[in-house]
Amino acid sequence: MTTIALRTRPAETRQAAGLGRGLLFLMSAATGLSVASNYFAHPLLDLFSRELNLGTSMAAMIVTAAQIGYGAGLLLLVPLGDLLERRKLAVGLFMVTAASLLVSATAPNGAVLLAGTVLTAFASVAAQVLVPFAAALAAPEQRGRVVGTVMTGLLLGALLSRTVSGGLSELGGWRTVYWVNALLMAAMAALLWRALPAMRSDAGLSYPALIKSTLLLFREEPVLRWRAGIGALSFAAFNGVWVALAFLLARPPYGWTEAAIGLFGLVGVGGPIAASMAGRQADRGGAQRVTGVGTLGMLASWGLLALGGSSLPWLLGGLILLSLAQQGLLVANQNVVYALRPEARNRLNAAFMTSNFVGGAAGSALVSVAWVNGGWSGVVLLGTVLSAGTVALWLLERARTKK
Repeated sequence: MTTIALRTRPAETRQAAGLGRGLLFLMSAATGLSVASNYFAHPLLDLFSRELNLGTSMAAMIVTAAQIGYGAGLLLLVPLGDLLERRKLAVGLFMVTAASLLVSATAPNGAVLLAGTVLTAFASVAAQVLVPFAAALAAPEQRGRVVGTVMTGLLLGALLSRTVSGGLSELGGWRTVYWVNALLMAAMAALLWRALPAMRSDAGLSYPALIKSTLLLFREEPVLRWRAGIGALSFAAFNGVWVALAFLLARPPYGWTEAAIGLFGLVGVGGPIAASMAGRQADRGGAQRVTGVGTLGMLASWGLLALGGSSLPWLLGGLILLSLAQQGLLVANQNVVYALRPEARNRLNAAFMTSNFVGGAAGSALVSVAWVNGGWSGVVLLGTVLSAGTVALWLLERARTKK
């Protein structure tokens, strides 16, 4: 295994020393706002189908497009954090996201909405620039807590975006969702420019070599491969159920409006609590334990969700357990991956999160097929198989790493 030396600028290193609570809160809020851009469409899928004359599979493709765009941004943009000045990179991506949201806000048809969604997702990986940025600013003994805190903001953004999206669409139509978020992203860019310290880690590589070195990490780091696989399968299951949920709740026996469907995002609010707890457990050396609880919890949640096709209490219980398990698992995975090579943290994050969102894109694509062919039962079967795969990979990782 080769190690690339890290070269930092002394002045910028001094500016970046330490991470106060105010800055940590701002970075947490910024990650949440950025990642929310990828989830606004979830409660609106049935509305897109009606207003833009899209079929069910085409409407679901909007979610798939977001995952593909985000995955491409993770691979092609996030590694730049090991090459460029990180504050400029993060702020620039926030501004591009704001502009891309305007494309969606003015979309006259499904094709333009799809293009705006891909562009927004591609640039919204600013969230994944900020997570390793915060990890780099944190003291080593507090890194798990800091990552957990920033991930709490990210996860709250992903969850509450559905609620906000549904509410705003009821008040002013679905385009209002995109107009409001574009303004908020531009305002956050200004705040980050004023608050973030200048920090640059020069990997000493050209951009093509940087991308190549990111991909080579999969070959050089066995733990990254295991964790990327676990993350991809878990996110495929998690993302898939939220796509199917919009169709389930819009039809009998539920028949809910977009605002009511959006409120379902609130059931996952416990997930960020799990993320914070998982970060603290990881600081104490409990990442493997958190991984085990997370993978088994995801698998168990599908037993409850199977009963949720016609029963709201079972549906709520299953979604809560799924959110707690998946988001605790995500933080455990990130803490394990970040510890592998501190000098390549942005590239490790890019490699790991790209795998997650490739899994998410596959999950949203597969769930549209499962829904069309098997309804909610097909969705539950798909989620059970994917979650069982996470348990299998975790057990295999434990067995291999103990040798």
